Amino acid sequence: MKKSLILLATAVAFSLFSCKDNAVNKVEEEKVVAAEQRDESMETFPVMSFEEEQFDFGEIVQGTHVEHVFSFTNTGDAPLVITNARSSCGCTVPEYPREPVAPGESGELLVKFDGSGRGTVNKNITLTTNTEKGMERLRIRATVNPKQ
Repeated sequence: MKKSLILLATAVAFSLFSCKDNAVNKVEEEKVVAAEQRDESMETFPVMSFEEEQFDFGEIVQGTHVEHVFSFTNTGDAPLVITNARSSCGCTVPEYPREPVAPGESGELLVKFDGSGRGTVNKNITLTTNTEKGMERLRIRATVNPKQ
């Protein structure tokens, strides 16, 4: 019982007297400046400007493999990073640049399509990026005719 009271008294005393330091005196000016710069940089985003956001392969024969390159430019104020590119189907495979694209620089995204379906096919390619929206979307289309 005595140990519990001593422990409780120590905890209360510690909590009352440990906050005597003024927090304002502990702030370092260089850390404040670094935080302001970080916050300012978070207000700037890259912008992915595509020459085209959709492409039509036209009519292809079933089983034909076709490719298209989507060209883009980073027209924003920060380096552009693409972290993922996925398609709405396994028959469409996007290949994207793994390195950041600096403001004003251009890049290419290769889309490979395996025309294994039939009829009119529409596929979406979704890019996960560090743009303000967080993602960009491209589309491809083809009319797949059966083999003869």
